[in-house]
Amino acid sequence: QVQLVESGGGLVQAGGSLRLACAASGTIFRVNGMGWYRQAPGKQRELVATVTSGGSTDYADSVKGRFTISRDNDKNIVYLQMNSLKPEDTAVYYCNAAVRRRAEVLSSTYWGQGTQVTVSS
Repeated sequence: QVQLVESGGGLVQAGGSLRLACAASGTIFRVNGMGWYRQAPGKQRELVATVTSGGSTDYADSVKGRFTISRDNDKNIVYLQMNSLKPEDTAVYYCNAAVRRRAEVLSSTYWGQGTQVTVSS
């Protein structure tokens, strides 16, 4: 079993900051790419940021310069530092990871349960 658990969401005023964390645990051989997605009411889930096992990052245009994704490979934790938050950032944020489990050949994609981020005006 592989579990992804997010934390760090909450209510913050516009211009404030939050730091999300997602810890992957279970029968893990290797965690490859990790990322953050978000879904606002009435909208499709969208990619926010990704980070490879080698540390390469990519961001959605809407969060560039404000959000920073990072990871701790030893602990299988991915972080999302969110600064200068805007009301438009309000959404449920989901952690995603491509994980190869022990004793398996193929990697599978796993999702966390989501954490609510609400940015007030």
